[in-house]
Amino acid sequence: MHLSSICSFLLAFINCFFFKVFCLESEFSLKGDYLLGGLFALHEVQHAEPFSTPEAIECFRYTFSKSGYQMLQVMRFAVEEINNSTNLLPNVSLGYEIFDHCSDTKNFPSIFNFISKNGSIKPKEKLNNYQPKLIALTGPYGSTRTITIAPLITMDLIPLVNYGASSYTLSNKLQYPSFVRTIPSNKNLIEMIIHIIRWFGWNWVAFLGSQDDYSEDGLRIFNKYISNTGICLAYQEALGQQANYSQTLKKIDMLKINVIVVFAVPPYARKIIKAAIANDIRDKVWIASETWAMNQQLPTEPGIGKIGTVIGITERLLSLPGFDKFIYKDRRKINGYSTESNVQSKNKTCNQVRDYCPLLTAEEIINENPSFSFAIYAAIYTIAHALHKVLECDMNECHKNITVKPYMLLEQMKKLDFPLNGHQVKYDDNGDPTVSFSVVLWNTETNPPRFDMVGTYETYPEITFNINNTLLHWHNNGSVSYGSSVLFCCFSGNPYTCSPCLESEWSDEGSTACKTRTVVYLEFTEIHSITVMFSATCLIILLIAIFCLFAYNFNTPVVKSAGGSMCFLMLTCLIMSTISVFFFFGNPTSVHCLLRNVVFAFFFTVFLSCMAVRSFQIVCIFKMAAKFPNMHSLWVKHNGQWLFVGFFSIIHLISCVLWMTVSTPIPSRDSLTFKDQIILSCEMGNTVTLSVVVFIGWFLGFLCLLFSYMGRDLPKNYNEAKSITFSLILYNVSWIVYFTAYLILKSKYVQLVNAMTQLSSIYGILFSYFIPKCYVIIFQPQKNTAAYFQTSIQNYTQTISRI
Repeated sequence: MHLSSICSFLLAFINCFFFKVFCLESEFSLKGDYLLGGLFALHEVQHAEPFSTPEAIECFRYTFSKSGYQMLQVMRFAVEEINNSTNLLPNVSLGYEIFDHCSDTKNFPSIFNFISKNGSIKPKEKLNNYQPKLIALTGPYGSTRTITIAPLITMDLIPLVNYGASSYTLSNKLQYPSFVRTIPSNKNLIEMIIHIIRWFGWNWVAFLGSQDDYSEDGLRIFNKYISNTGICLAYQEALGQQANYSQTLKKIDMLKINVIVVFAVPPYARKIIKAAIANDIRDKVWIASETWAMNQQLPTEPGIGKIGTVIGITERLLSLPGFDKFIYKDRRKINGYSTESNVQSKNKTCNQVRDYCPLLTAEEIINENPSFSFAIYAAIYTIAHALHKVLECDMNECHKNITVKPYMLLEQMKKLDFPLNGHQVKYDDNGDPTVSFSVVLWNTETNPPRFDMVGTYETYPEITFNINNTLLHWHNNGSVSYGSSVLFCCFSGNPYTCSPCLESEWSDEGSTACKTRTVVYLEFTEIHSITVMFSATCLIILLIAIFCLFAYNFNTPVVKSAGGSMCFLMLTCLIMSTISVFFFFGNPTSVHCLLRNVVFAFFFTVFLSCMAVRSFQIVCIFKMAAKFPNMHSLWVKHNGQWLFVGFFSIIHLISCVLWMTVSTPIPSRDSLTFKDQIILSCEMGNTVTLSVVVFIGWFLGFLCLLFSYMGRDLPKNYNEAKSITFSLILYNVSWIVYFTAYLILKSKYVQLVNAMTQLSSIYGILFSYFIPKCYVIIFQPQKNTAAYFQTSIQNYTQTISRI
């Protein structure tokens, strides 16, 4: 670390001494009544490097950016102009501190400096008490850099008036409450690009970006906004520093895409255009986003004219009267310092290592990319106008006795509406400005190359868009039909994978058209559905008939041995469980999903509780009454059977209500299993609550089996062990089969299996438990007498006593 610091100092000293360039305090800092912060990318970090020690990045070690240095000068010019004004902030001076912000990370020392108070940061201090070093700041350049540092700035509601971050994410005031920008967001820029594409009737385009927030945000919005426009995004890719640019461009050429949107920051845009020249990519239309639309180096690249027509989108190029004069005066001042022999001048310091920034000529600075000049100029004037409002200034003076807090400026910025060089500066609720774009055509045939304005897009006072076609000179024999196509399906980076089809559509591999998916569900008219519904209808008729038969023979021993009055509850539950089967058919609705499973689960579980208590009661009468008479008398006295059924019914009702409340079974659309189908079915709801519901049912089924086993040697008239065992084994096997099918079978017929499982459970109970009793009542009335049952009991008692 010490060696690194020494090297940095020596390099700075060598720059200042040998080039006779002295760090001027006024270039990076200026004293004033109120301090502004400025963040500008004076250097470009081409390759991010991992770091293992806690150190700030040394920007001067990377590529110098003329554009970033020009931006810095625009801020200085704006501050000087405001300080010289007699009516905006009379008797008030603005100062500034400017830092080189060259990286997405490791650039935090400048931010901590800005938000500090007397060298320390107190995050928990109330806004009314906290007075950070500055009142507002502008910058940095780039969406990712801004998103990285914005939370630190907006934490204290310090206005961050940005000139170079267009990510639409920053419009979210919940996340970035004090963020204001003077350039349009990506949303506006994408709308402009789509306007251009539709103006010329192009519909077969590629979208290339970089791997950062700026490009990713733009691609997301582009994909969203081209729906229903007839524009096909035939190819899209986010390129990294090590990507194969040549291969990407060859893919685009192979797909016969002639319109390419390059929505990337300058380093990546340069790589794309240089790769296009190197790979002899010809006669394309290149749509440049505002970050590189006015790039000064690319139009001079040898062979640039062969790649086709470059159309750029930039903010309206508004002049800054007096800026050229300011730069010439500043250069003369620097040259004066460099020729002085005054020792004091050599001791002047600044807060940055500027290497050869001052070696630039006035012409180099003035002729640099002006895309963001007015945005920076407007940002400084926005802060000044807000301060004017807070200090209650008039034409002569401002009330300097007012304590200015950053959040006060933010409140005033939301209300601003002022003219600036013929342009109206105002902001919407998201802190975004009015939109004023220019369409520029790269004229690379002139020397030097020229940017010709051929169109405009305005949103204030109303939306207007226009392109003067007569000013356009195409490289494809004057044709403007780039990208015209009858293809309706678009490719995403791979010519064999169709991606933009809607959820309701699908496409074969290699196809150029989207087809409508078939929506499938169990329809009433299918033969399987008719069969199951017919079986359910027959089952209901049988259950009602048995209900009537048992009611007519209520006082007979067979009905009493089957459960007496409890039989009617059991039969009612089975009827209700059967009715739920009908809701498996037809287009599923919320009512269908609720009734098909919840109704069956509840009523069949109540039935199982009746069956369990019936099995227990028989064992109790014959085996426990003699051994535990007190317990038996309590059971009879307090109607134990009904208490048991009531208890489990209430518990299960609560579990069903929880199942429906926590996550109600609702209709679902399965669009993943089959590419050409959408399967309509019902979600099962919350897994935990569903498991509780199923567990209660299976627990009661287990009790039935247990009591049936205990009563396997009872008199034949009362011995229902075999019938109960058979029905419950069928019940368990049926549901095991269903859950296996649910996991394996992915089609609409899973619902059919579910309905059949419910029916088989009920049919098993019907034929093993109730039908034999109906047979005795109808065909063997001699066995349905008290004498016959008494004889069976006596024989059993004698047998037990002999044992």
